[in-house]
Amino acid sequence: MIVKRKNIIVKGKHQKPILTDVFYNDDKNLKPVIIFCHGYKGFKDWGAWNMVAETFANAGFFFVKFNFSHNGGTVEQPIDFPDLEAFGANNYIKELDDLETIIDWITSSGFEFRNVIVSSNISLIGHSRGGGIATIKASEDSRIAKLITWASVSDYKKRFPKEDALEHWKQARVLYIENSRTKQQMPHYFQFYTSFIENEERLTISRAVIKNQVPHLIIHGTNDPTVTVQEGKDLHSWGSNTKLFLVEGADHIFGAKHPWIKNTLPKHLKKIVQKTITFISL
Repeated sequence: MIVKRKNIIVKGKHQKPILTDVFYNDDKNLKPVIIFCHGYKGFKDWGAWNMVAETFANAGFFFVKFNFSHNGGTVEQPIDFPDLEAFGANNYIKELDDLETIIDWITSSGFEFRNVIVSSNISLIGHSRGGGIATIKASEDSRIAKLITWASVSDYKKRFPKEDALEHWKQARVLYIENSRTKQQMPHYFQFYTSFIENEERLTISRAVIKNQVPHLIIHGTNDPTVTVQEGKDLHSWGSNTKLFLVEGADHIFGAKHPWIKNTLPKHLKKIVQKTITFISL
């Protein structure tokens, strides 16, 4: 039987809770842990992520997914973005701190599910922007055994505005990006940029890949319009312990969308889940 515990409140380091789900098979066997990090304008219940969690649970893993504390969701409304003020105040350092909090929580002596897991066997999966967060954390935290990135970005800095656009952001102190699905104008306060510059060495993904010693599976769709397949190839070229798996014809979210109402995974997402299960199980 698959046990699903949804919306567990984990205290974060930045005055906002980290809403967390766990999925596992209640078969009395000890389970390796997988922690999943969502991407930009993402959340733990997006699209087919719950079905992905069930698939990993059925394969014998203890699967953890969470909302970054400043992703724009709330305890009362974890789906979508009711708290745009929090979204605007988010940055990469907060996301790294949130992920560290989740790892600390799982490995603590008081963890509710400690008798279900193998706390020394933790893998990270990161999608898109979350792939960069997972990569950086894997390079600096010895508790991580394996790293898997799905459609991951390879460079945060190049995504910031340049020259006149950057100066305009600096003067206005806020930059708005429209969410194509919800049509919300989503704010980015200028602290997002200054926080990156202040921590640029730590937040340079190439440096983390080079430093990283754990096995790293890089999965990317060849038809990704959001993060080009070249970024996956770049990640692979920088690492000494990387494997690259290209999914022919796959897009940025591997055929999924929100909401996902079908009772099966899209073929590309199913393929990468199975590839990930095999990689972690080796």
